[in-house]
Amino acid sequence: MKNKILIIDDEINVGLLLSRYLTKNGFEVSNTTTGTSAIEMLENEKFDLILCDYRLDDTDGREILKHVKENYPATGVIIITGYSDIRLAVELIKMGAYDYIVKPLYPDEILNTVNKSLETKKALKKHSSNKNENKAEILNFPKYVEGKSKPSLKLLEQINLVAPTNYSIILHGKSGTGKECVAKTIHLNSLRKNEPFVAMDCGSLSKELAASEFFGHEKGSFTGALSTKVGHFEQANGGTLFLDEVANLSYETQAILLRAVQERKIKRIGSTKEIDLDVRIIIATNENLENCIQKGTFREDLYHRFNEFSINVPSLKDRSEDILVFADCFLAEANEELNKNIVSFSKEVKNCFLTYNWPGNVRELKNVIRRVALLTNGHQIEMSALPLEFEKVSSAKSQQREKRLTALKKSGNTAQDLKKLTKEAEYTAILNVLKEVNFNKTKAAKILQIDRKTLYNKIKVNNLNEEEIENR
Repeated sequence: MKNKILIIDDEINVGLLLSRYLTKNGFEVSNTTTGTSAIEMLENEKFDLILCDYRLDDTDGREILKHVKENYPATGVIIITGYSDIRLAVELIKMGAYDYIVKPLYPDEILNTVNKSLETKKALKKHSSNKNENKAEILNFPKYVEGKSKPSLKLLEQINLVAPTNYSIILHGKSGTGKECVAKTIHLNSLRKNEPFVAMDCGSLSKELAASEFFGHEKGSFTGALSTKVGHFEQANGGTLFLDEVANLSYETQAILLRAVQERKIKRIGSTKEIDLDVRIIIATNENLENCIQKGTFREDLYHRFNEFSINVPSLKDRSEDILVFADCFLAEANEELNKNIVSFSKEVKNCFLTYNWPGNVRELKNVIRRVALLTNGHQIEMSALPLEFEKVSSAKSQQREKRLTALKKSGNTAQDLKKLTKEAEYTAILNVLKEVNFNKTKAAKILQIDRKTLYNKIKVNNLNEEEIENR
């Protein structure tokens, strides 16, 4: 059966030209010039895809998109407009549009976008019935990134939103947060998943070799070019190119990168042959690129080329609920790698993990788990296997507890019973967790596995307040 397309455009000539072109390419096409008549047509006929002009005489593309998604969620929507606005494009994509095309219209571009939209619909159709309302569905998502905290769920939702599109993406996040893992996940859940994923570390790229690394070179094209080399762009053609730490690129290197991204063509050094590019680009940085633009170290035009969509990859300390989830997953990986059967972490180790600051983020957590798994011979990881910095965290907690107990003895309460000591332990635990989450009561309650009301009661009973905590 032919795919059915509805074109909504108040410029009759534009609608007719699109209709004829798409009909010639095997589609069944209907036309209308107003939003009102389009809604009537949708009530009486089923369409696979809608091409809608953003500005109509009686409404706009946003309203049509909203109506379609509410009433005909299986129908894809592509918005056509006469001006480019990245913020509007992102808004429409978030609302459910497949893509956003700017006039003037080019037949090949329209046909390519239409075909990709219908392919995406077909690929995702079998998964739509399993979507969980509280959690974005991600196919092939690496288990250790799939956290349960709000920041992690937001991250999953954003990936789910942007993965099926061809948008260029900027990933913001501190070192070790897992930006490359996020980029791979986006690739695996796109229509390019069967094509190459190529990662390139721009932080170690010298200005002299940048063009060769990006575009490749022919044998003998310069001193030291002893053989032909295929560049990263060519390796990734058809797939996804991940550029890590782009803020470290020199200004000159940014210029040649911009030219390739704009023209979608490259030449190997020493060659006259142009190579057409079809590459999705995802970049990552731990720098604030807008600040870099103001300092004059990063090109604003290159930034806007990449910034079709941006995602913040949260630090581990901002999603502390996920620490033990990630730890269990990394432990399973380490068991497989080392052929071991370690079952769990001791209670002390878990508490230490929850109170540690994790400056190296997810990467540090993974490395720590691999190390302690190697050092552990039994079925449980104990404090003795942890690196020195964790022993310091544990020691600081012990010293704090000792100070409190010493204070009790000096006050003449040495005969206090077990109930008093239990209260002291509870005080210390609440104090440490509150500090760790910057006094966020909701996060603290979740870590302590109690509800907010119970936490507030315990804070009151222990006479804890933020001023007191900050002064300790």
